[in-house]
Formats: sequence, C-alpha cells, structure tokens
Amino acid sequence: MWRFIAFRIFFNARFYYPVLGVLFLDLGLTLDQYALLNVVWAVTILTMEIPSGALADSIGRRPLVVAAGGLMVLEMSVLAFAPTGAWLFPVLLLNRVVSGLAEACASGADEALAYDSLPEERRDEVWRGVLARLVRWKSGAFFVTMILGALAFDPSVVFDWVGMETPLTTRWPVYLTLGMSLGALWSAWGMREPPARHRQRFHMGEAFARIWAGARVVCSDRRIALLLLTAVLCDSLVRIFLTFGSNYYRLIEIPPVINGFLGSAYALPGFFAASLAAWMGARWRPARIFLCIGGLVLLGLAGLSLATPLWGVWVIVPLALAAPLLAFFVSSYLNEWCDSSLRATVLSFRGVAMNLGYGTAGLAFGGFAAAVREANPGWDADEVFRCVLPALPVAFVLGAAGLLAVRKIMARP
Repeated sequence: MWRFIAFRIFFNARFYYPVLGVLFLDLGLTLDQYALLNVVWAVTILTMEIPSGALADSIGRRPLVVAAGGLMVLEMSVLAFAPTGAWLFPVLLLNRVVSGLAEACASGADEALAYDSLPEERRDEVWRGVLARLVRWKSGAFFVTMILGALAFDPSVVFDWVGMETPLTTRWPVYLTLGMSLGALWSAWGMREPPARHRQRFHMGEAFARIWAGARVVCSDRRIALLLLTAVLCDSLVRIFLTFGSNYYRLIEIPPVINGFLGSAYALPGFFAASLAAWMGARWRPARIFLCIGGLVLLGLAGLSLATPLWGVWVIVPLALAAPLLAFFVSSYLNEWCDSSLRATVLSFRGVAMNLGYGTAGLAFGGFAAAVREANPGWDADEVFRCVLPALPVAFVLGAAGLLAVRKIMARP
C-alpha cells in the first residue's frame, strides 16, 4: 500500500500549484491563451477519463498507472524545457493534452489496483486505514510543496540571505515537480496486479461494454447515485472557494504576502480529518456522515458570505475539514459498493461527475457575477465579488433540497 500512497503524493503534490497562473503568464502567454490551455486540459480529461477506466478494467490497472507516471514525466519535461517565443503556445498546448491524459489514466486505476490488492477478509476496514494514512501524508506533502513552490518561484529571499546571486529563471517549481514525476513513475512501476485480475488480451467491444455497464450501475444503484450527487454538490462549491480564494482574502483585507501561507494552511486540517474519518466510519452510518460533511460545507459557505474583515479567515477550517472527509468516504463507499470487474470504470465516472459539477458551478458563478457587474456598472471587482458570495450557501441549500427530493423519488418501489 505504501507504493499507492507514494504514487498519489508524487503525482498530485506539485510545486508549481501556488504560482501556476503567474508562471504561465511569465513564460510569455496571454490571458486568453492561458484560459484556452485550461479548457483543452479539462476537455482532454473529460473525454478520456471513462474510456481509460474501462481500459483498466479490461487489460489490468497497472499498465494504466504506469502510463500515468510516464505521461507525467513527459508532461513536466515539456513544461521544463519549453522554448520561449513563437513555439511556446504550441508546446504548452502539447503539455496540457499530455497532462490531461495522465490525469485520465490515473483516475480510478490506481485506486482500483490498490483496493483489489488487499486481502478479501476485512478489506473495507483495511482500506479505510489506507485512506487515513493517505490523507495524512497528502496533507503534509501539500503543506510543504505550497510553501517551497512559492519560495522556488521567487527565491530572491533565500539567495539574498545566503549571499548568492538570484537565478534568472522562474521555472524552479517546474524542475522540482519534474523530480516528483520520476518518483510517480518509480512508484507506479513497483505496483503489482493481483493474479486474479491479470489479463492477456484486449477487446475493444469489451471496453465499450464495460462503459455501458458502469453507466448502468451508476444510474441504477440508488446508493452510488446518491453518493455521487452528494459528492458533486459539496465538492463543486468547495472548489469554487479554492478558485477564488485569493479574491476572498483580498476582500477581507488579508495582505497578499501571506496568501501562500494561507494556501498551505488549508492542508493542515487534513491531519485531523484522517483520525476523524476513521472514528466516524467505525460508528456512523453513511447518511449521518454526509449530513455532517454537508453541515461543514454550509458553515464555511455561510461564513464566506459574511466576508468579515480579517476574522473571516476562519472559513478555511470547516471547508478544509470537509474536503478530505468527502474524498475519504466517497472513495471508501464506492470501492465497497461496486463490483471488482467494474471498479476502475465506476471510479472514472466519479471523476467525470465531479469535474462536470465544478465546471457547471463555475459557469453559473461567473454568469451571476457578470449579471451583477452589468446591473451595477460603477462597482469595482471587490464590490461585485462581495455581492455574489451569498449565492454560494443559497446554491448549496437548494442543491441539498433537490437531493432530498431525488432520494425520496428513488426510495419508491
């Protein structure tokens, strides 16, 4: 299991995350080019995630995990050595396509491989222990990479302190992440397929049949459908906060110089979430667990709408607790409730559903902000942002009401 945990950390904890937008613009891109690259990345993931899950269930999960590690190495190599000038945008376009393919290959396959590698006796209980360790290690890794990534992007403080000349390049976070990609490939290569899952031949018709079977499971199994709908509701609104976190900190008068440290502080509650999740999973039923997670999300979103100067930073705590708890229990119950032959496919549906939910929420939030700006042409960006924040808890309450209605409809014979 330690290789699975290592792969997740090496693959997901990236040093350039705290400076991603600034990094791409500093390389010479325009804002519209950067936005287009993000669209290409998202479309690649959405179109390839479910087919890659079906492929993993057909030929085995390890080849897809190894492919994800290899694609990450290629992705980071392209970004690390991308030329400036006319070739910059085409090369970074290739980088985003390769990155999306890597995300699609890893989504579901690594988790299904790790879960099926566990002994069948007490598998669900052991898996929760694995997820708890993953949450702790991942939180620590994100805490370190967020701080070091920001320092590596602008290392003048460190180099001035030791009396050395500051390097001209701003790609140090990329070079560090390239090293992480080698760790991801090494971890993936060491994973082993359970003997019962080993397959020799691939049939295209079988992969399409698995996609269709996975879709039937997601739509017809009441527990899985409600689980994914709940995950989409909570995850999409928490990610809206993460997307506009710097705007919120500026609104509540937090100095920009400590934004990076606030981003790393967001990972700290993960240490406590791991133990809390293990305690909740052993004592509570799923309905009670997700009611608690929803309460944390609603509390954080309600705090966002208040936008209290300085003290409003407390909203990080409930949202940062809710996110790892949600990931823990969605993974735990999805693996427990779905059949092994379709596990990677169903897990891929989870990734697609959550990304579609986040994209829909982002479009709705942006559309509402545009409408407010058009209705109040004299307002600046902070005033518009303050006005649209209350829409987040309202959207959550309406979504929760819709979930209750769906639950009652699905409960009918």
